[in-house]
Amino acid sequence: MGVDKDMLLLLKSAWLGDGEPDLGERLIKSFLTMLLESGTVPARIICVNSGIFLSTEGSPVEEQLKQFVERGSTVASCTTCLEYYKRRDKLVVGTATDMRDIVGAMLDHPKTLMP
Repeated sequence: MGVDKDMLLLLKSAWLGDGEPDLGERLIKSFLTMLLESGTVPARIICVNSGIFLSTEGSPVEEQLKQFVERGSTVASCTTCLEYYKRRDKLVVGTATDMRDIVGAMLDHPKTLMP
C-alpha cells in the first residue's frame, strides 16, 4: 500500500475508451476513484494529448488528481499539449513538463498503466 515507485499512470485522453466522450468521462472518473481506493498510487501521473484536460481548469477529475498528490504521486502535463490546446495558463494540478522528461519517466518506471 502507498506509493508504488515503479508505477507510472499515462493519461492519453480526456476520457477512457474510444466511444462516447460523456461515457468516457464517467469511466475515467471511476477508474481514478477505484485506483485511489486500491490503496496503491503511482509515483508519477503524466497527462498527454487531450489528457491535459484532466489536469486543467474544468477537469472532471481535479479532486481525484489532488488526492493522488496528497498521497505522494506527482502529476505532470505535456507542455506541447498544453500550448496546442491553449491551456498552459489553466493548469490546476501538477506542473508542465517536456517530452524528454516524459520519455525518461516511462523508462524509469517499469509498470506503466494506460487506461
